[in-house]
Amino acid sequence: MNFLAGEIPNNIPFEFKQNLVPENELIHKGMFSPDLKEYYYTISDNSFEKFDVFVIKNKNGNWSEPKKAFFNSKYNEHGMSFSPDGNSIYFSSTRPTNIQGVFQTWHIWKSDKVNGEWKEPIFVDIPNLRDKLVSHPTITNSETLYFHTSNLDYSGMDIYHSKKVNGKFENAEKTTISTNSKAGKCTPYVSPKEDYLIFASIGNELDLMISYNDGKGGWINTKKLNDKINNKGQGNPYVTPNNRFLFYTTGGHLEKKWKVKWVNIESEINNN
Repeated sequence: MNFLAGEIPNNIPFEFKQNLVPENELIHKGMFSPDLKEYYYTISDNSFEKFDVFVIKNKNGNWSEPKKAFFNSKYNEHGMSFSPDGNSIYFSSTRPTNIQGVFQTWHIWKSDKVNGEWKEPIFVDIPNLRDKLVSHPTITNSETLYFHTSNLDYSGMDIYHSKKVNGKFENAEKTTISTNSKAGKCTPYVSPKEDYLIFASIGNELDLMISYNDGKGGWINTKKLNDKINNKGQGNPYVTPNNRFLFYTTGGHLEKKWKVKWVNIESEINNN
C-alpha cells in the first residue's frame, strides 16, 4: 500500500493528511480508488452551501497537489464511492436531471471508465425515489446499490438499497437493520461481498455502527464501534479494499473543525 508512508494506526485513530483542509472550510468524506493511487475527498464551506470533490494522486510515493475531481461541477458533489473493480464511480450531486418528476435535490450519478477515459456522468434513476433526497451511494459485487434517502427537508433519513436488473436499478427498499433504537441512519459503507455494513446512527451526534449480513437479506448483531472511534460525531465511513483500515469524518456538529481519521478496523469487522 503505497499511501502508507510513515506511521500506520493500530486501534487508536489519527488524522489522515491534515493539510488537505483549507482555512474556514470543512472536510467530509475521504476515500481511495481501488488501486490506492488516488484519494478523493469532499470540501464544503461552513454554511454547507457549496460542496466540491477534490483528488490527490500518488506517484512514486509522492502526492500531487489537490485538483477538483473530473466529475466536479458548478453544482454540489459529495458522497462518492467506486465500484469494486474501479471502473465506475458513483456520487451524489445536486446537478439538474432535466427529467420531469425528478425533484431538484441530491440524487445519484455515475461515471464509467471506458478505455482508460472517464465518461460524462449520467443520472442513476431509482424510480420510487424521484421525489426524495438520495445520497452517499456504495455499490457491491452483486451490483446492489446502498445509499441513504430522506424527504427533501432531511427528515425520515434511512438506508435503502436497489438492485441492478437488466442494466437498470429497481425500486429501492428500506434496508432491514436490527437496532435497539429508532434513530435515523445515514452515510452507509457496504463491503463488496456484502458481509458487513458500517453506517452513522443519527442522534445528538453521529455514532458509527457496524452490522452483519444474516444471509437472508437482513443485517444483524448491530453494535456501536468502540469509543476510540466514537467520541465526537462520526460519519462518512470508508474501508480500504483489504478490510484493514477505516476512514471516517469526525468533529462535533457545532465545532466546525472536522477531520478525516483512519484506524485499523480488522478486529471490529471480525468480532461478529
